[in-house]
Amino acid sequence: MRVLAVDFGEKRIGLAVSDDAGRIVVPVGSVSRTNDARAAADVAHAAKEREVARLVVGLPRNLDGTEGLLARRARNFARRLSDASGLPVDLHGEALTSADAERDLRAAGVPAGRRAAARDAEAAAVLLRDWLASHAGPRPGAPP
Repeated sequence: MRVLAVDFGEKRIGLAVSDDAGRIVVPVGSVSRTNDARAAADVAHAAKEREVARLVVGLPRNLDGTEGLLARRARNFARRLSDASGLPVDLHGEALTSADAERDLRAAGVPAGRRAAARDAEAAAVLLRDWLASHAGPRPGAPP
């Protein structure tokens, strides 16, 4: 099942998609967020183009685990996205995805001037890898 991850942001929304087996995650860019309705329609269109079966929206929590304004905004966007796409939407904690994305881009040798443009999609990829790992079943031949 192909999954599209959404890293919800105030200005841009990063996107990443998995392969059908859930083993490969590819950052696929971002959409601008001028308002939630337009952004949800744009993400729903991206999901349709990529033939995904499920969406995962990052849920930002405070360091103490509580949810603040950004989490409420992400929850509202997830509901709007579900309505716009007709697909199931999971919320998944996104603790430090942007920091992890920045670290990964630096490690990959992406120049500073190009990292800003890639950070949102890479943050979505970090989110999706974590979601996939948390939903992975036992592997064939692996000890119980």
